[in-house]
Amino acid sequence: MNTAMNYLTVLFVFLLLAAPSLYGAAHDRRIDREIRRARQAQERETLARGPEYAKVA
Repeated sequence: MNTAMNYLTVLFVFLLLAAPSLYGAAHDRRIDREIRRARQAQERETLARGPEYAKVA
């Protein structure tokens, strides 16, 4: 019984310490997806306008 309780305690502490990092990683991935979608939409809009409106960068 003590061994099981020790494992659960270690698991709980690990999850408690890892949770903010995992949440931050998920948040970063969501923002990356939003940026990617915005860039793709901007590229489609630029292509629809024609070459005379293309940005020079």
